[in-house]
Amino acid sequence: MATVQIKIYTHPDEIPPLEGSSFFHGKDLFCMHYGSPGSTPYMFVATDEKGIWLGHLLAVLHRRGRLLPPYLYTTAHVLGEGTYRDDEARREAFPHLLHAVTRHFTHRLCLMLEFSHLSSKMFGYRHFRQEGYVPVGWQNIHNSLHSKAPSERVDEAFLRFIESRREMGVESHEVQTEEEFEAFYTLLRNFYRMKFQRFIPKKAFFKSLCASEHCRLLITRYKGRVIGGCALVYDHNDAYLWYGASRRKSFPRQHPRRMTVWYALNHSYENGKAHLRFMHVGLPFLGHQTRDFLLDFGGKPTSTYRWFRCPIGWVNRIMRWFLKG
Repeated sequence: MATVQIKIYTHPDEIPPLEGSSFFHGKDLFCMHYGSPGSTPYMFVATDEKGIWLGHLLAVLHRRGRLLPPYLYTTAHVLGEGTYRDDEARREAFPHLLHAVTRHFTHRLCLMLEFSHLSSKMFGYRHFRQEGYVPVGWQNIHNSLHSKAPSERVDEAFLRFIESRREMGVESHEVQTEEEFEAFYTLLRNFYRMKFQRFIPKKAFFKSLCASEHCRLLITRYKGRVIGGCALVYDHNDAYLWYGASRRKSFPRQHPRRMTVWYALNHSYENGKAHLRFMHVGLPFLGHQTRDFLLDFGGKPTSTYRWFRCPIGWVNRIMRWFLKG
């Protein structure tokens, strides 16, 4: 077996050219996090003994705070397993990258490490176990867009409902002005203010998203007020609904969440994407209201794992016992 070497990059100018990189593990997203207060990106690059690139992944450390102890802490998150030269390189390099990520953030007293949105449910199962991670059952949802338009995957009653809201004055479009961006970000911050499980980056991060060719910020308006919005990422042949928020309690008759998701589906279809993948369907243990809502649009659920690890040994053991891991 060839020797795999891992190098960690912490500054954009140091990162070498990365072949075939996806948005979620590319230099563009690295730079967005690098310029956002509260987030510190790390690019882990694997090469063989000759220095030939095998693969890489992007991990981001988030500094967080809350009103209850611990008041200040950090968490690390990796979206997917990274990008690799080929399947053989992925099998060879991923265990080394996983070990490097685990060791790196353990030494930085990171309260929780999380891997999510892996390519398949059982990917890396043995390696995650060996590194002490705890699997948590999760569900993903995606909508197929390659063979039928979104309007062909729902019934007539659904389409009449959408049209009635448009006649009411509800409209959706991309963020176009500074005023709309400020309203979008305010909506997002307020929506997730009391949702401690989600980290919302600072305004600078979403400014960079808005300027990126890979991303679109979408909003839903009613009588001049922004009542819904989401961040849509285009990566290769798929679209990803990354962040979403709405004022569904303040505007129940306008159904801002439904109108925003419907616009995101059609926006993705019109841009030739094969799927729209929802990145945050909901936490386990909290029911499946979000899942049931998204399935109304004709999506398909798939089961998967998210992997968690706490560097504090006794806490991790309790997690494993409680989650039957």
